[in-house]
Amino acid sequence: MRHVNPSRPAVPEPTLTSDTHAPCRKPGPADAPAIPAQKSAGTPHGLLLLDAADPAEAVELLLSCCHSRRWAERIAAHRPYPTVDALLAAAEEAGYDLTGADLDEALAAESSAPAHPGAPPAARTALRAAHAAYESRFGHAFVISLDGVRPGERLDAVLAGIRSRLGNEPEEERVVAADELRRLARSRLVLALARGLTFPRTDL
Repeated sequence: MRHVNPSRPAVPEPTLTSDTHAPCRKPGPADAPAIPAQKSAGTPHGLLLLDAADPAEAVELLLSCCHSRRWAERIAAHRPYPTVDALLAAAEEAGYDLTGADLDEALAAESSAPAHPGAPPAARTALRAAHAAYESRFGHAFVISLDGVRPGERLDAVLAGIRSRLGNEPEEERVVAADELRRLARSRLVLALARGLTFPRTDL
């Protein structure tokens, strides 16, 4: 199946997203090469760690942002990155170049973010049912970027998104899911860099 790229949007500002991922392991002193000399004193520590990681470890770190191995290997191969913006631009470009197989691989590794434990039982039940309906129709977890959505509004945003997108045709939904996956990958990468290449768990 051919993946159709939509018009490329402006790169959004980084904020929290709905992803749920295990923490990435930080590169250790024993396996980290020297930091590139051209780095400035203001370079984020997370970018220094990513640029200094050995190739295999860098790929594993990047796979926690988007589980397409080709995507991760492409970004890792172009290190070092002089700035965070340069890294994010490379990630965005690689996201647009995902093949149908790459997209399938990435979507297969996604999982549906659960409701916060403090959410009302009825809301948790509704979310589980909505996720099940989506996965039954499209064969993969529902992915959505919640950039700019307040924490207290995320559950409603996800439910509304699922209900809206359930009406899409499969090929149309693949385009939407690919766009959301690019946004999620970018946000996860921003969070990882800010936290020294670790990922917090985020419930809705």
